[in-house]
Amino acid sequence: MATNAGTGLGATIRAWRERLSPSNVGLPSGRTRRAVGLRREELAERAGVSVDYVVRLEQGRATAPSAQVVASLSRALRLTVPERDHLYRMAGLVPPRDELIPDDVPPGVRRVLDRLGDVAVAVFAADWQMIWWNRGWAGLVGDPSTTPPERRNFARERFPVGSDDTGIASWPVVVRNSARSDLAIVSDLRRATGRFPEDARLAELIRDLTAGSPTFARLWASGAVGAHREDRKTIEHPEVGPVEVDCDVLTDGDSDLKIVILSAVPGSAHEARMRLALAAGLDSGIGLNIGSAPTRTL
Repeated sequence: MATNAGTGLGATIRAWRERLSPSNVGLPSGRTRRAVGLRREELAERAGVSVDYVVRLEQGRATAPSAQVVASLSRALRLTVPERDHLYRMAGLVPPRDELIPDDVPPGVRRVLDRLGDVAVAVFAADWQMIWWNRGWAGLVGDPSTTPPERRNFARERFPVGSDDTGIASWPVVVRNSARSDLAIVSDLRRATGRFPEDARLAELIRDLTAGSPTFARLWASGAVGAHREDRKTIEHPEVGPVEVDCDVLTDGDSDLKIVILSAVPGSAHEARMRLALAAGLDSGIGLNIGSAPTRTL
Protein backbone atom coordinates (compact mmCIF):
# COMPACT_ATOMS: atom_id res chain seq x y z
CA MET A 1 0.00 0.00 0.00
CA ALA A 2 1.40 3.38 -0.96
CA THR A 3 1.85 6.02 1.74
CA ASN A 4 1.83 9.78 1.54
CA ALA A 5 5.08 10.79 -0.16
CA GLY A 6 5.75 13.53 2.38
CA THR A 7 4.82 11.82 5.63
CA GLY A 8 5.53 8.12 5.18
CA LEU A 9 8.33 6.13 6.77
CA GLY A 10 10.60 6.38 3.74
CA ALA A 11 10.08 10.11 3.24
CA THR A 12 10.77 10.77 6.91
CA ILE A 13 14.00 8.77 6.91
CA ARG A 14 15.12 10.61 3.79
CA ALA A 15 14.33 14.01 5.34
CA TRP A 16 16.41 13.12 8.40
CA ARG A 17 19.25 11.84 6.22
CA GLU A 18 19.31 14.99 4.10
CA ARG A 19 19.33 17.35 7.05
CA LEU A 20 22.36 15.69 8.65
CA SER A 21 25.57 17.48 7.70
CA PRO A 22 28.54 15.18 6.89
CA SER A 23 30.69 17.26 9.23
CA ASN A 24 28.34 16.39 12.09
CA VAL A 25 29.35 12.75 11.82
CA GLY A 26 33.04 13.29 11.07
CA LEU A 27 32.85 13.00 7.28
CA PRO A 28 34.49 15.45 4.85
CA SER A 29 32.00 17.77 3.15
CA GLY A 30 34.13 18.58 0.08
CA ARG A 31 33.30 21.11 -2.64
CA THR A 32 32.50 18.44 -5.23
CA ARG A 33 29.87 16.85 -3.04
CA ARG A 34 26.45 16.89 -4.69
CA ALA A 35 24.38 15.07 -2.12
CA VAL A 36 22.35 17.07 0.40
CA GLY A 37 23.24 15.78 3.84
CA LEU A 38 24.41 12.18 4.07
CA ARG A 39 24.54 9.88 1.08
CA ARG A 40 22.56 6.65 1.27
CA GLU A 41 25.83 4.73 1.27
CA GLU A 42 27.05 6.72 4.26
CA LEU A 43 23.84 6.15 6.21
CA ALA A 44 23.93 2.44 5.38
CA GLU A 45 27.51 2.14 6.63
CA ARG A 46 26.79 4.02 9.85
CA ALA A 47 23.63 1.97 10.54
CA GLY A 48 25.15 -1.39 9.60
CA VAL A 49 22.60 -2.18 6.87
CA SER A 50 22.89 -2.59 3.11
CA VAL A 51 22.57 0.33 0.72
CA ASP A 52 19.81 -1.58 -1.08
CA TYR A 53 17.81 -1.77 2.15
CA VAL A 54 18.12 2.00 2.70
CA VAL A 55 16.90 2.52 -0.88
CA ARG A 56 13.94 0.21 -0.34
CA LEU A 57 13.07 1.96 2.93
CA GLU A 58 13.11 5.40 1.35
CA GLN A 59 11.12 4.22 -1.67
CA GLY A 60 8.46 2.65 0.54
CA ARG A 61 9.18 -0.92 -0.59
CA ALA A 62 10.37 -1.92 2.89
CA THR A 63 7.88 -0.84 5.55
CA ALA A 64 8.54 -3.04 8.58
CA PRO A 65 12.17 -2.73 9.75
CA SER A 66 13.10 -4.67 12.87
CA ALA A 67 13.63 -3.01 16.25
CA GLN A 68 17.37 -3.58 15.88
CA VAL A 69 17.43 -1.80 12.52
CA VAL A 70 15.32 1.08 13.83
CA ALA A 71 17.68 1.49 16.80
CA SER A 72 20.69 1.54 14.46
CA LEU A 73 19.03 4.07 12.15
CA SER A 74 18.13 6.26 15.13
CA ARG A 75 21.75 6.39 16.26
CA ALA A 76 23.08 6.88 12.74
CA LEU A 77 20.66 9.73 12.08
CA ARG A 78 21.29 11.28 15.50
CA LEU A 79 17.60 11.51 16.28
CA THR A 80 16.21 13.19 19.37
CA VAL A 81 14.15 11.06 21.76
CA PRO A 82 10.78 12.22 20.29
CA GLU A 83 12.10 11.59 16.75
CA ARG A 84 13.37 8.15 17.76
CA ASP A 85 10.00 7.27 19.26
CA HIS A 86 8.25 8.54 16.12
CA LEU A 87 10.44 6.29 13.96
CA TYR A 88 9.57 3.28 16.11
CA ARG A 89 5.86 3.99 15.84
CA MET A 90 6.02 4.50 12.07
CA ALA A 91 7.68 1.08 11.85
CA GLY A 92 4.82 -0.42 13.88
CA LEU A 93 6.99 -0.91 16.96
CA VAL A 94 6.73 0.15 20.61
CA PRO A 95 9.34 2.84 21.48
CA PRO A 96 11.94 1.84 24.08
CA ARG A 97 11.28 2.99 27.62
CA ASP A 98 13.70 5.09 29.63
CA GLU A 99 14.89 3.34 32.77
CA LEU A 100 15.27 6.17 35.31
CA ILE A 101 13.20 9.22 36.12
CA PRO A 102 15.07 12.42 35.14
CA ASP A 103 15.70 14.91 37.94
CA ASP A 104 17.06 17.78 35.84
CA VAL A 105 15.23 20.97 34.86
CA PRO A 106 16.30 21.99 31.33
CA PRO A 107 18.00 25.43 31.19
CA GLY A 108 15.32 26.89 28.92
CA VAL A 109 12.53 25.78 31.25
CA ARG A 110 14.44 27.18 34.21
CA ARG A 111 14.75 30.59 32.52
CA VAL A 112 11.00 30.69 31.94
CA LEU A 113 10.27 29.69 35.54
CA ASP A 114 12.59 32.38 36.87
CA ARG A 115 10.33 34.98 35.22
CA LEU A 116 7.18 33.79 37.00
CA GLY A 117 7.74 35.96 40.04
CA ASP A 118 4.10 36.70 40.93
CA VAL A 119 2.96 33.08 41.24
CA ALA A 120 4.01 30.08 43.28
CA VAL A 121 5.84 27.49 41.15
CA ALA A 122 7.46 24.14 41.90
CA VAL A 123 8.84 21.40 39.67
CA PHE A 124 8.38 17.72 40.44
CA ALA A 125 9.85 14.63 38.80
CA ALA A 126 7.61 11.92 37.36
CA ASP A 127 7.31 10.32 40.82
CA TRP A 128 6.32 13.65 42.41
CA GLN A 129 9.77 14.16 43.92
CA MET A 130 10.26 17.91 44.36
CA ILE A 131 13.35 19.13 42.50
CA TRP A 132 12.87 22.91 42.25
CA TRP A 133 10.71 25.69 43.70
CA ASN A 134 10.64 29.47 43.66
CA ARG A 135 10.34 31.94 46.54
CA GLY A 136 6.65 32.32 45.86
CA TRP A 137 6.08 28.64 46.54
CA ALA A 138 8.09 28.78 49.76
CA GLY A 139 6.20 31.88 50.92
CA LEU A 140 2.75 30.47 50.14
CA VAL A 141 3.02 26.75 50.90
CA GLY A 142 6.09 26.57 53.16
CA ASP A 143 9.85 26.36 52.70
CA PRO A 144 10.91 22.83 51.63
CA SER A 145 14.63 23.49 52.22
CA THR A 146 14.36 22.47 55.90
CA THR A 147 13.12 19.02 54.88
CA PRO A 148 15.67 16.35 53.84
CA PRO A 149 15.69 16.00 50.03
CA GLU A 150 14.55 12.38 50.12
CA ARG A 151 11.38 13.41 51.99
CA ARG A 152 10.40 16.14 49.53
CA ASN A 153 7.82 14.08 47.74
CA PHE A 154 4.29 15.31 47.17
CA ALA A 155 2.81 11.80 47.13
CA ARG A 156 4.39 11.05 50.51
CA GLU A 157 3.04 14.37 51.78
CA ARG A 158 -0.41 13.56 50.49
CA PHE A 159 -0.48 9.97 51.77
CA PRO A 160 1.55 10.06 55.02
CA VAL A 161 2.92 6.81 56.37
CA GLY A 162 3.50 6.66 60.15
CA SER A 163 5.37 9.45 61.92
CA ASP A 164 8.33 9.62 59.51
CA ASP A 165 6.60 11.72 56.89
CA THR A 166 7.31 15.23 58.08
CA GLY A 167 6.15 16.83 54.85
CA ILE A 168 7.75 19.32 52.50
CA ALA A 169 6.92 22.57 54.26
CA SER A 170 8.58 24.34 57.17
CA TRP A 171 5.29 25.13 58.90
CA PRO A 172 1.99 23.24 59.20
CA VAL A 173 0.20 24.67 56.17
CA VAL A 174 -3.12 22.91 55.67
CA VAL A 175 -4.13 22.34 52.05
CA ARG A 176 -7.71 21.28 51.46
CA ASN A 177 -8.03 18.90 48.51
CA SER A 178 -10.72 16.73 47.07
CA ALA A 179 -10.85 12.94 46.77
CA ARG A 180 -10.66 13.49 43.01
CA SER A 181 -7.23 15.01 43.49
CA ASP A 182 -6.09 11.97 45.50
CA LEU A 183 -7.12 9.67 42.65
CA ALA A 184 -5.39 11.92 40.12
CA ILE A 185 -2.07 11.62 41.95
CA VAL A 186 -2.33 7.84 42.30
CA SER A 187 -3.31 7.32 38.67
CA ASP A 188 -0.46 9.60 37.60
CA LEU A 189 1.99 7.45 39.59
CA ARG A 190 0.67 4.32 37.92
CA ARG A 191 1.28 5.98 34.55
CA ALA A 192 4.84 6.71 35.67
CA THR A 193 5.45 3.01 36.40
CA GLY A 194 4.77 2.28 32.75
CA ARG A 195 7.02 5.09 31.60
CA PHE A 196 9.91 4.25 33.98
CA PRO A 197 9.51 0.55 34.88
CA GLU A 198 13.09 0.14 36.12
CA ASP A 199 13.24 3.16 38.43
CA ALA A 200 14.07 1.95 41.95
CA ARG A 201 12.99 5.19 43.68
CA LEU A 202 9.55 4.99 42.12
CA ALA A 203 9.19 1.32 43.01
CA GLU A 204 10.14 2.02 46.63
CA LEU A 205 7.61 4.86 46.81
CA ILE A 206 4.78 2.62 45.56
CA ARG A 207 5.74 -0.14 48.02
CA ASP A 208 5.88 2.26 50.98
CA LEU A 209 2.57 3.96 50.22
CA THR A 210 0.74 0.73 49.40
CA ALA A 211 1.88 -0.86 52.66
CA GLY A 212 1.50 2.21 54.88
CA SER A 213 -1.46 4.21 53.57
CA PRO A 214 -4.89 2.53 53.38
CA THR A 215 -6.19 5.39 51.21
CA PHE A 216 -3.37 5.01 48.71
CA ALA A 217 -3.69 1.21 48.69
CA ARG A 218 -7.42 1.45 47.97
CA LEU A 219 -6.95 3.90 45.13
CA TRP A 220 -3.99 1.97 43.73
CA ALA A 221 -6.11 -1.19 43.63
CA SER A 222 -8.55 0.58 41.30
CA GLY A 223 -5.95 0.36 38.51
CA ALA A 224 -6.69 3.88 37.24
CA VAL A 225 -4.13 5.39 34.85
CA GLY A 226 -4.02 9.09 34.04
CA ALA A 227 -2.25 12.40 34.42
CA HIS A 228 -2.75 15.08 37.07
CA ARG A 229 -3.51 18.26 35.09
CA GLU A 230 -5.44 20.74 37.23
CA ASP A 231 -7.03 21.18 40.62
CA ARG A 232 -8.37 23.80 43.00
CA LYS A 233 -6.95 24.09 46.51
CA THR A 234 -7.49 26.15 49.64
CA ILE A 235 -4.25 26.87 51.50
CA GLU A 236 -4.61 27.74 55.19
CA HIS A 237 -1.70 30.15 55.49
CA PRO A 238 -0.61 30.82 59.11
CA GLU A 239 -0.19 34.58 58.57
CA VAL A 240 -2.69 35.72 55.93
CA GLY A 241 -5.47 33.15 56.33
CA PRO A 242 -7.15 30.96 53.70
CA VAL A 243 -5.97 31.39 50.11
CA GLU A 244 -7.97 29.69 47.36
CA VAL A 245 -5.79 28.94 44.34
CA ASP A 246 -5.99 27.22 40.98
CA CYS A 247 -3.38 24.49 40.60
CA ASP A 248 -2.29 23.87 37.02
CA VAL A 249 0.15 21.09 36.17
CA LEU A 250 2.20 21.46 32.99
CA THR A 251 4.13 18.37 31.91
CA ASP A 252 7.35 18.24 29.93
CA GLY A 253 6.74 15.48 27.42
CA ASP A 254 10.25 14.07 27.22
CA SER A 255 11.04 13.65 30.91
CA ASP A 256 7.58 13.85 32.49
CA LEU A 257 8.65 16.79 34.66
CA LYS A 258 5.62 18.36 36.32
CA ILE A 259 5.57 22.14 36.56
CA VAL A 260 2.99 23.03 39.21
CA ILE A 261 1.71 26.63 39.15
CA LEU A 262 -0.48 28.06 41.92
CA SER A 263 -2.38 31.25 41.12
CA ALA A 264 -5.45 33.08 42.44
CA VAL A 265 -8.32 34.66 40.53
CA PRO A 266 -7.24 38.19 39.51
CA GLY A 267 -8.85 40.94 41.56
CA SER A 268 -10.14 38.58 44.23
CA ALA A 269 -9.53 38.71 47.97
CA HIS A 270 -7.60 35.48 47.57
CA GLU A 271 -5.20 37.13 45.13
CA ALA A 272 -4.59 39.90 47.67
CA ARG A 273 -3.85 37.34 50.39
CA MET A 274 -1.59 35.43 48.02
CA ARG A 275 0.42 38.57 47.29
CA LEU A 276 0.82 39.14 51.03
CA ALA A 277 2.04 35.56 51.47
CA LEU A 278 4.51 35.93 48.60
CA ALA A 279 5.78 39.22 50.00
CA ALA A 280 6.19 37.67 53.45
CA GLY A 281 8.30 34.94 51.89
CA LEU A 282 10.52 37.45 50.10
CA ASP A 283 10.96 39.61 53.20
CA SER A 284 11.96 36.64 55.33
CA GLY A 285 14.40 35.26 52.78
CA ILE A 286 12.37 32.08 52.36
CA GLY A 287 13.27 30.24 49.20
CA LEU A 288 16.89 31.31 48.92
CA ASN A 289 17.92 27.66 48.94
CA ILE A 290 16.20 26.85 45.68
CA GLY A 291 15.37 23.19 45.13
CA SER A 292 17.58 20.16 45.00
CA ALA A 293 16.89 16.52 44.31
CA PRO A 294 18.15 13.59 46.37
CA THR A 295 21.26 11.84 45.13
CA ARG A 296 20.42 8.90 42.89
CA THR A 297 22.14 5.56 43.35
CA LEU A 298 22.57 3.98 39.94
